[in-house]
Amino acid sequence: MIMKANIFNIQRFSIHDGPGIRTVVFFKGCPLRCPWCSNPESQHRPPQILWDKKKCFYGHLCEVKCPAGCLNFENNNLVFSADNCTGCKSCITQCPGKALTFVGNMMELDEVMEEVLKDMDFYQESKGGVTLSGGEVLVQPDFAAALLKKCKENGIHTALETTAFSTPLVFSKVLANTDLLLLDIKHYNDREHIKYTGVSNQSILENLDFAVTMKVPVVARIPVIPSVNNTIQDAKEFVKLLKEHRVDTVNLLPFHQFGEKKYEELQVPYQLKDVKALRPEDMTEYYNVFKNAGLNVSM
Repeated sequence: MIMKANIFNIQRFSIHDGPGIRTVVFFKGCPLRCPWCSNPESQHRPPQILWDKKKCFYGHLCEVKCPAGCLNFENNNLVFSADNCTGCKSCITQCPGKALTFVGNMMELDEVMEEVLKDMDFYQESKGGVTLSGGEVLVQPDFAAALLKKCKENGIHTALETTAFSTPLVFSKVLANTDLLLLDIKHYNDREHIKYTGVSNQSILENLDFAVTMKVPVVARIPVIPSVNNTIQDAKEFVKLLKEHRVDTVNLLPFHQFGEKKYEELQVPYQLKDVKALRPEDMTEYYNVFKNAGLNVSM
């Protein structure tokens, strides 16, 4: 049986997801439900459609041309059911206003590798490579593990950007061919982590410990969210957590509103609409807590 995964984007020439110039492969599906998520289209594993109603002519061509009957309009809102969707994208090609974006493509391993291998020269010149991201990579572990193995066989540096929310068996399988772990830590407190993401941080921290024990370089990535984890005391608690788990490198990710339009196009309420984005100057004191604790901190 041919191995496939639901991939919602492959981004070339990235410089923010590991060292050098990289290709980032985005896996669809995530068990966490962070209200600040900037890629809400990555959360659900089935295919989805982004609908820009400002571009829509309401001509119903997408509804008429869909061979599986996945689309219909209710009260001038487009309703998409993924149950019977074959991924033919007739709805996209038939839309005269270009109002629709299809999210989620079932891709074979060789198809992804074909994209990855296009930039070998750039990887070698910049000491870059490939980063697997999401969504959550660990939702599709067999494909991820096979892709990382293929990359290593081709001499490509690999990075895994993950929440690390999984069983130890799944995590270890994917970690086996990972050169760099970029691990998101949403909150140091388990109760608060459950409150804001819907899941416990216990397995995440256990998997972090395993990665450290296996001597895989780790960069902790902390999304700094107003009223969630952005106080100076929060910063001190994060420092304490990182030192307990033997992590000395941290990347702070100030809250932004870049994903707001996607929520509108998914017709999903955006809970943080009225929360202001954090500017670099808002982060100075918070940043210094990590710096003064002797951690390698970036932002």
